[in-house]
Amino acid sequence: MSQLAREFKVKKLLEKQKFNEKQISEMTDSQIEYYHWLYFEDSVYDYM
Repeated sequence: MSQLAREFKVKKLLEKQKFNEKQISEMTDSQIEYYHWLYFEDSVYDYM
């Protein structure tokens, strides 16, 4: 993941207030992508 993409996703997770900066700084790129997907990506099931 590019640094710009990582910063964007970190910012969104911090705004959601699910994690603090220390927790996020210890996460891998894969973990950040997973949590961003979990909290921000729409699913077809969201609309059923």
